[in-house]
Amino acid sequence: MKAVFVVFAVTVQLSQLGNMKKITAATLIMVKLIISCLYHMDTCQYFRNFRKLLEEEEYRLMCAVNYLEEGLKQCLMLYGAALRLRGSGAPFTPKTPLNFCQYNGSSCCNSTEDLQLQNTFKAMNVSDPGCGSLLKSILCSRCDQLSSELYRIESKPRAVPVLCNSNMSANSTQSKRAAIDFCSKAWDECQNVSISNSPFALQGRGGILINSTSKLTVLWQSKSAFCNEFAATSEDGLVCFDGGPVSLNNSSSDNTPSGLCLEKIGNGAYIAMVAHPDGSNRVTRIDRKEVRRIFTMGLPFTSHHGGQILFGPEDGYLYFMMGDGGSRGDPYNFSQNKKSLLGKIMRLDVDIIPSAKEISDLGLWGNYSIPADNPFSEDKELQPEIWASGFRNPWRCSFDAQRPSYFLCADVGQEEFEEVDIVTKGGNYGWRVYEGPFLYNPPNSPGGNTSASSINPIFPVKGYNHSDVDKVQGSASITGGYFYRSTTDPCLYGRYIYTDLYAGAVWVGTEQPENSGNFTSTRVPFNCAGDSPIQCDTETGSSFPSLGYITSFGQDNKHDIYFLSSNGVYRIARPSRCNYTCSKENVTAFTRPGSSPSPSPSHSAAGRWLPIMELFLFSASLLLWSGFS
Repeated sequence: MKAVFVVFAVTVQLSQLGNMKKITAATLIMVKLIISCLYHMDTCQYFRNFRKLLEEEEYRLMCAVNYLEEGLKQCLMLYGAALRLRGSGAPFTPKTPLNFCQYNGSSCCNSTEDLQLQNTFKAMNVSDPGCGSLLKSILCSRCDQLSSELYRIESKPRAVPVLCNSNMSANSTQSKRAAIDFCSKAWDECQNVSISNSPFALQGRGGILINSTSKLTVLWQSKSAFCNEFAATSEDGLVCFDGGPVSLNNSSSDNTPSGLCLEKIGNGAYIAMVAHPDGSNRVTRIDRKEVRRIFTMGLPFTSHHGGQILFGPEDGYLYFMMGDGGSRGDPYNFSQNKKSLLGKIMRLDVDIIPSAKEISDLGLWGNYSIPADNPFSEDKELQPEIWASGFRNPWRCSFDAQRPSYFLCADVGQEEFEEVDIVTKGGNYGWRVYEGPFLYNPPNSPGGNTSASSINPIFPVKGYNHSDVDKVQGSASITGGYFYRSTTDPCLYGRYIYTDLYAGAVWVGTEQPENSGNFTSTRVPFNCAGDSPIQCDTETGSSFPSLGYITSFGQDNKHDIYFLSSNGVYRIARPSRCNYTCSKENVTAFTRPGSSPSPSPSHSAAGRWLPIMELFLFSASLLLWSGFS
């Protein structure tokens, strides 16, 4: 009777859409749902919610339209996902943030399941960072609201989700995702890497369960055989996993940035810029007579000093980013030492200044007080200044202008991995126990070690391997940026932009679903506008812009983003000025590159130099100053 009710509900709802083809589709859906009920008895308990489900416009229209465009199987998968999520109570917001899979909002995993996935990843004992990052994304797909359904689109559970493959049908709404060919990427990254308890071995030759440490080349004869087993084709599984969350909104236009357009607006090299505090367009330099000393400390080595300072947009406190003090591998383990301020992010109150006696009695490092809700209030072993720990050298942090609770920091890696973290109160970000998501083995440890089992690390939400930047030398040093909140390039809106010091790559991180903490990063090309106020330098023998070293980013009061490099200051411009395409951009109101606009003050170097910023330069002695107007 329940199956009959479902058939009736589907038929009625589709008929209300006024399309006979969709009504015909309902008949096939009826047969499939009955079969699904027979093979998956757990599905039946969710049928009672089906009418309520159909009342939701997103799912009702999604299934009807997707049937016509892609076929029945995807439609059933989406309905099955919705039904299972409703019946199980998922997605839900975990009571505590997930540390491994980084879902800060809605998720299908609780903290216990997240820990189980983390332990599964550790047990794989993967030494290669590229393969390890890929395996982590596969494991964490179980926590995504729809990716988790890719484990169960057949009559028996799968060990891994259906992977995207370039053999998928060209008319699939996921054809652009499939073109990524995630299955081939998995093979290329992991084929010669030993993986203990490999998920790819669970469906190995002859169906034999293999739990020993194995390489893909041992388990599978070729990439083709591997992808035939784990990937989707045009005949089966039109929705697939490409390393990021599955999106329901496939019917919308693709707004992924095709490229990032820059205009050069200033010469000279700067290491930091912030918007003017009065919200104006004035450019102001600090008057040294108006400053007072806040913090002074000694340093053990000559590098990894961090040094950035920010004021929290909601609490008004000073956040001070400090590196581990230098030398390879943090030999004295400062980053994990709760009594050391090295390798930490500190949070200070610079409005309330204790007396000299109070400063001395409290053992403070300068003229500041401690916010009462700093983590030491819950962990008495922590130095009271500490807000978060486990950093190697945090290089450029920012608060999202739209969601101030999103505090992102890029942390420079040692030998393999560059990372971006969502920083939370009391969080431990792993260094030097971990480098990114991978266990790190320090070359020497005169200061002792911290065991992996003794900490609860928060792993990065995005990052890249050194080999992604320079496959020969492997050199890399991340430069953190901002969530893009300007209207200049609407296809960048809401995405996090970051780059590498060596200016060879720019990434944009897209969060899906919004507020989930789950990001997919895409490397995007960049170019310089032909009508740039200042002519851009180019690489020798090419038209590719030469930015030198990208040391930092800036953001003005209009939320436009600036690249600060050794070759000058660059601002993100409208994409059409570099002949990039953005479906959301209205190109009728401004001039395309290659035309000859009438001279105007807005096209002069001085007129376009609107950083709306104050400059802060930090010396190696790390004397921090405040009190500017």
